[in-house]
Amino acid sequence: MKTPPIDRQLIERLSTALGIEDFERATIREIKALAAEAERISGVEFIKMEMGVPGLPACALGIETETAALQSGVASLYADMEGIPELKAAASRFLKTFTGIELSPMGCIPVVGSMQGSYAAFTTCLQCHDSNKRILFIDPGFPVQKLQLKVMGAAFESFDVHDYRGNKLRDKLESYLKEGNVAALIYSNPNNPSWFNFKDEELRLIGETAARYDTTVIEDLAYFGMDFRRDPKRVPLQPSVAGYCDNYILLLSASKTFSYAGQRIGMLCMSDKLYERHYPALDRRYGPISFGSALVFRVLYALSAGVAHATQHALAAMLDAASSGRYRFNEELSEYGRRAKRLKEIFLRHGFRLLYDNDLGEALADGFYFSLAWPGMSGGDLARELMYYGLSSIPLSESGSRQEGIRICCSFVRPEQYEILDERMACFARNHTKNENA
Repeated sequence: MKTPPIDRQLIERLSTALGIEDFERATIREIKALAAEAERISGVEFIKMEMGVPGLPACALGIETETAALQSGVASLYADMEGIPELKAAASRFLKTFTGIELSPMGCIPVVGSMQGSYAAFTTCLQCHDSNKRILFIDPGFPVQKLQLKVMGAAFESFDVHDYRGNKLRDKLESYLKEGNVAALIYSNPNNPSWFNFKDEELRLIGETAARYDTTVIEDLAYFGMDFRRDPKRVPLQPSVAGYCDNYILLLSASKTFSYAGQRIGMLCMSDKLYERHYPALDRRYGPISFGSALVFRVLYALSAGVAHATQHALAAMLDAASSGRYRFNEELSEYGRRAKRLKEIFLRHGFRLLYDNDLGEALADGFYFSLAWPGMSGGDLARELMYYGLSSIPLSESGSRQEGIRICCSFVRPEQYEILDERMACFARNHTKNENA
């Protein structure tokens, strides 16, 4: 291949039609739409790496259990707002099994995907205070969570953790929390989009610093157990901030863990102490009420009259099967690690470099995502340029990163596309001169 397979004018014309003036400001859905339309018109297959969508079949046990629940008649019944007892108990057992965290089923609440969980958590945490509080993001992170705060008209702050790993993180957190206006902080672990993983010592300083300033910690575990460097049979499978503070909320998602994205279910799990805690501002707003009751019976109830009944049975069955060892979900998910390893080899051989490339000296895990840069090129320009080579990705700026690069998702890449990608990236390398000093 000597020339890019996609005509530049086609990409520019479609970008204009979709209102994409700057790829740095384009949403994931806009880039997805652009790639799909360019593929349709050109007849050239795109290698789609922009969307974080599961690329494995949904857990069969979930489908079987959900089908049986529907046939039993639950579709005509509202599930309780706080979730069916079987699911609450299963979530509590799952966390105990894989993290060592002990919290009662009371605080394990089903949500319509962890996105609804973060919306409810943000709302409730902000309502705990009369003053002008905000949410702090340890970035990079999931961009839609910032959109949620924009929708609700709430303030937020963020910083890129790239230069603040290890002990440096404590001082950086202190610089925000000491102002006294942060209601909650949030991060993802493993991280979307960079795939770094906070070490246990980093989680300890996050928890201890947050506790010192009475800040709630929201730990987004959408990619739970997907640090494939860890022995899948070793417990705890994943470290958590829960051992280092009392006020925490954990977000679990069935979308990636069980490839159950289409059924929109996750879990919001809060500590017993946070569930039962009373805040004067919440009491004034709703009458005497605990944090957990306010989140469930006020905030979530206003968003939805509960989570699909049959799907709750499905998730309960999958969580129980994982806890008992009958379903080794993390071994199945390790396919993403194998794909990432192959893709990284192709990109690096052709002159790309990894961003967020180590965890305190340990090589970065191979997993669902990784981040790339081309020296001398901004993330937005790189994302646009790769479209001409039939590859769709998103700039890291979308995630709050200050690094110039793109996010690569390996979930949809098929084995037969490795050779195509190799050929296209060889062409890209021939056509671009790297500015190593940039």
